[in-house]
Amino acid sequence: YKDELRASLLTEQGYICCYCMQRISADRMKIEHWRSQDEYPQFQLDYNNLLGACQGGQGSPSHLQHCDTKKGNTEITINPLNNHRNCEDLIKYLATGKIYSDDETIDKDLNDVLNLNMQTLVNNRKEVLELVLKQLKSEYSQGNWTVAILNKKIQQWTNRQTDGRYKPYCQIVIYHLKKKLSKYV
Repeated sequence: YKDELRASLLTEQGYICCYCMQRISADRMKIEHWRSQDEYPQFQLDYNNLLGACQGGQGSPSHLQHCDTKKGNTEITINPLNNHRNCEDLIKYLATGKIYSDDETIDKDLNDVLNLNMQTLVNNRKEVLELVLKQLKSEYSQGNWTVAILNKKIQQWTNRQTDGRYKPYCQIVIYHLKKKLSKYV
C-alpha cells in the first residue's frame, strides 16, 4: 500500500518535494502528514492530508534538517495542496535564492519550521535561476526578451516535462520570469 501511495504522490506532485521543490523519488522521499498523525489521528489515512516530501536531512543535526524532517508535528499556516490559498502568490524569492513571504506567520514557517533558507537550498535555487537567466541571455540579447519569449519560458517551467515531472526548484524561476514580464505589461 505504501509503494502505491508513494507512486501516486510522486505522480501528483511531479516528482518534487512539496516544500523545497527538490527532486524526489520513491526510494528517496517521505510521506508527510500535513496535519500531524499525533495531533489528528483521524486524518492519518486521509489522502488529502498526505504529501510527498524529501528526506530533509533526516539523521542530521537540527540546523541541517529541513522540510518534513524539521517540521515534525509543528503545524504550518498553508497547505501546499490547498488551491484556495495560492501558495505561489504568498511566497516570494530573492535572486540570491532566499525564499520569503510578506505574511509574517508564513515567513516564520518558511524559516523556522521548514528551514527553507538553509544554505544548501538557497544555493540550489540560486543556481537554477542563474542557469535559466544565463540560457536566456545566450539565446537572446538582454534587451530582446519579448513578452512571447518570457511567456514561453514561464510555460516551460510551469508545465511538466514529457516524463510527467516538474523541473526541480521551478517556482523561483517562474517567480522571477513573471516579475520580468510584469515590467512589459
